[in-house]
Amino acid sequence: MATTFPRLLLEHAAQRPAATALREKEYGIWQPLSWSQLAALVRELAHGLAQAGLQRGQHVVVVGENRPRLSAAMLAAQSLGAIPVPLYQDAVAAEFVFPINNAEIAFAVVEDQEQVDKMLELRAQCPQLQHIWFDDPRGLRGYAQTGLASLDELCASGREHAKAQPDFFDKQVAIGAPGDVAAMFFTSGTTGNPKGVVHTHSSLIDRAQAGARFDNLSHSEEVLAYLPPAWIGQNIFSYAQWMACGYVVNCPESASTVAIDLNEIGPTYYFAPPRVFEGLLTSVMIRMEDASSTKRWLFSTCMTLARRVGPALMSGSPVSLLDRCKYALGNLAIYGPLRNTLGMSRVRVAYTAGEAIGPDLFSFYRSIGINLKQLYGSTETAVFVCLQPDHQARADTVGVPIEGVEIKLADSGEILVKSPGLLKGYYKNEAATAEVLTADGWYHTGDAGFIDASGHLKIIDRAKDVGRLVGGAFDGAMFAPKYIENKLKFFPFIKEAVAFGDQRDRACAFINIDFDAAGNWAERRNLPYAGYADLAQKPEVYQLIRECVEQINADLAQDQLLAGSQISRFLILHKELDADDGELTRTRKVKRGAIAEKYALLIEALYSGASSQFIETAVKFEDGRSGSISADLKIVDTRTFPATQKAA
Repeated sequence: MATTFPRLLLEHAAQRPAATALREKEYGIWQPLSWSQLAALVRELAHGLAQAGLQRGQHVVVVGENRPRLSAAMLAAQSLGAIPVPLYQDAVAAEFVFPINNAEIAFAVVEDQEQVDKMLELRAQCPQLQHIWFDDPRGLRGYAQTGLASLDELCASGREHAKAQPDFFDKQVAIGAPGDVAAMFFTSGTTGNPKGVVHTHSSLIDRAQAGARFDNLSHSEEVLAYLPPAWIGQNIFSYAQWMACGYVVNCPESASTVAIDLNEIGPTYYFAPPRVFEGLLTSVMIRMEDASSTKRWLFSTCMTLARRVGPALMSGSPVSLLDRCKYALGNLAIYGPLRNTLGMSRVRVAYTAGEAIGPDLFSFYRSIGINLKQLYGSTETAVFVCLQPDHQARADTVGVPIEGVEIKLADSGEILVKSPGLLKGYYKNEAATAEVLTADGWYHTGDAGFIDASGHLKIIDRAKDVGRLVGGAFDGAMFAPKYIENKLKFFPFIKEAVAFGDQRDRACAFINIDFDAAGNWAERRNLPYAGYADLAQKPEVYQLIRECVEQINADLAQDQLLAGSQISRFLILHKELDADDGELTRTRKVKRGAIAEKYALLIEALYSGASSQFIETAVKFEDGRSGSISADLKIVDTRTFPATQKAA
């Protein structure tokens, strides 16, 4: 039934007033907030915002980690018909200028001193930003800037406003309609300025409910909210579906305690982009490096069995009685303890999205008994387009179109989507809206793919990124960089990779080593190093990465379509790719254009046959200072393999 987020809140508060809506960990203790308490808090905040002058249709910027009072502030703004605009909390102040000015934002609700400092720094460029409220007062006692106040003060103001106008809140909620704008999410801005994606209550709630029905979600689920609220994936799972289902959302104490908090909560419904699953697997592999030889042997033996039997058990496929017994023993010795270590003992449904996940990484989690599935969607589609049904999760697809979704393919192979969850448009950007939305309601995803014989959608890559090799042994062969990069990142020693090859005679790559994993590997071999740049250029590390690359090449040779994408040369970058340096988006997606421009010298060195190349790169340090890093980077050749011919 069509509704709005504030109405869903009031329904939960009326039907289950004492049930827990949110938990926040503070000083090591989980503090619950019931639905009735949340509704009372939202009411106070809404009255306070109205007292401050917030009007229907205006925007409110929200910046911070997942915090109950920030979620409440979003609900309060929506109750008044205003529009919350979550922004990435790890962005530098300059990145806020465009969205704040674009949406003419005068009101901000932020988490702590760090975000307050950013907002105050922006006031010269964003003079309309008059009101700033903060949740955490630590470090802010001496601040006396005009328009700066705590959320406690806003609540106090709201209580006074409520005494004067006791019916105000309920009347405002009643005015709200499902077709009203509910939120605006700014895209990553991989090229040019980010675009504000406008979503209504209807588009967000419809997709949240469709996803809940698909996986039989209920109010009994436990969710850990640890990803940036500005990312629509986090927003859907920890806000829209939270409101739709009424389950419990848990907010970690800090980013550094997420692993501990994951173990304590034991979520039943879990969502993470591939990079998080990569990081968890890397931590496991580092621990196994430090384990005794007996434990390493047991782990290796059990995982060999798990890779062969586990996915079949998860998919409901036939498995022999002997293998079932062996797997049960492995579950007691390895898989169960491993799931517990990862904090996934109670996970009933786990999803990954945001970018393609490597097939080996995907199979690893399913092999140890975690129901990891893939979904397909984007900010513009309110996430839920395709989901994988239980027992039909495969590494090479992203699932089937779910309730309400239609998919068709353009002549170019681009995927077009029609769904109730489509964006209303890009804010103040009719030209960009017209580029992606057709007159008859089809959305251009920009992804290349096809529907296979079983009705599952397969994604090849971003349509603009899929290229062709020109010249050489694989002239005309398809080049799909993301597919190659994901395969490389399965190795715990490789954190990031950027592949090149379109319109060139062969594929080459930049590699970022995983400093923790490679550092642990080096220390076990008594290999000294003085930081990332030094470790990255060690001959032993190059040999380690070369072996990883050649394993991928051997695997690619088995795929006639992508055999030409084997990496013939690579180098290890002297620094980690960083969003602050404009090389990644805030969701850690590679900005290919920016990297190609910034490191053009290195790309040419890869293709010229040079054995090394000096590079000096401007960087931004965590404290805001600018500087540069220079190094003489080695470039090495790798073994490639002839394409395997399949038998007729």
